[in-house]
Amino acid sequence: MAELQEVQITEEKPLLPGQTPEAAKTHSVETPYGSVTFTVYGTPKPKRPAILTYHDVGLNYKSCFQPLFQFEDMQEIIQNFVRVHVDAPGMEEGAPVFPLGYQYPSLDQLADMIPCVLQYLNFSTIIGVGVGAGAYILARYALNHPDTVEGLVLINIDPNAKGWMDWAAHKLTGLTSSIPEMILGHLFSQEELSGNSELIQKYRNIITHAPNLDNIELYWN
Repeated sequence: MAELQEVQITEEKPLLPGQTPEAAKTHSVETPYGSVTFTVYGTPKPKRPAILTYHDVGLNYKSCFQPLFQFEDMQEIIQNFVRVHVDAPGMEEGAPVFPLGYQYPSLDQLADMIPCVLQYLNFSTIIGVGVGAGAYILARYALNHPDTVEGLVLINIDPNAKGWMDWAAHKLTGLTSSIPEMILGHLFSQEELSGNSELIQKYRNIITHAPNLDNIELYWN
């Protein structure tokens, strides 16, 4: 097995001013576990896999991955690979709130939705990029469909995909915490939260004021 190496990022290179934003096409497809929405950037290249992303709890594809793909150093990848950004059900922009009593798909069921996406697009192989819960979902998909996965980039993969130890600690100590704060505790370390940086404030605002916060809670639970 290849040795894991630590990579340090020393310089950020944002998208150059004046560059034209990529054209995106958003689709929805029905699956055995409900509808799933995904957004495609770029044109498929012969004999090349698609890059398929899956976001973490409390986010959607834009808040999770858009900053990454806007960096100048990512432009070569953008030019050479089609990208498919999957939004978990109810997490896409403008998603309606699920009705009371709606049974949200399990993480394994979310993984089982991915073949429907690939079949709809007629894509045969992917490189998966997942964060947190999305990393778990892609890992589960890869275990079930190894022949369709050429590579995986899994960041902060959590076997329980929602920081269950933090949840249990709150229950045992009798502490109460809002869903946004619990999700922030999943996304960031305690040290980062204590610093209350501009980034933390940004994501706290995004999650707290999300119009689909009820849906986010279903994904979290």
